[in-house]
Amino acid sequence: MKSAPSKPNRLRLIKLIHVARRDLQMDDDTYRLMLTSMKGLDGATSTADLSIPNLYRVLEQLKQKGFKIRPSKTTKRPPAGDPQSRKIRSLWLTLRDQGVLHDPSEDALVRFVQGLTGVEALQWLTSEQASQVIEAMKKWSARVEQEEV
Repeated sequence: MKSAPSKPNRLRLIKLIHVARRDLQMDDDTYRLMLTSMKGLDGATSTADLSIPNLYRVLEQLKQKGFKIRPSKTTKRPPAGDPQSRKIRSLWLTLRDQGVLHDPSEDALVRFVQGLTGVEALQWLTSEQASQVIEAMKKWSARVEQEEV
């Protein structure tokens, strides 16, 4: 059988299937037996022989066997660098210095912002949402200073 046409997603799927196979500790014979027993694959014994929809089917089969896709650690987005985001970070560090944060990490800041705005990244905040976060943090800091007096 000829290999399916090359598409950018195809290579990613093939790599993911091989990661799943390794994670599940599936030897070559077991893997090929699984492929040949799947309906609609026309007896294919290699991912090179499969179309993109069939690659998705194989991946789903591996998920049913217990494979879980973990996000790549290299896809972490860089911190937002706009002035409002820098101000938010500055206020976060002020709150850290005031001793009120249990976790002063960037991830904790993102969770705090998400709790206020529902937005999962500082880069995605609108100007109004960023202002809302800044004002909330200023008020929090002022309360802490008031309690110290």
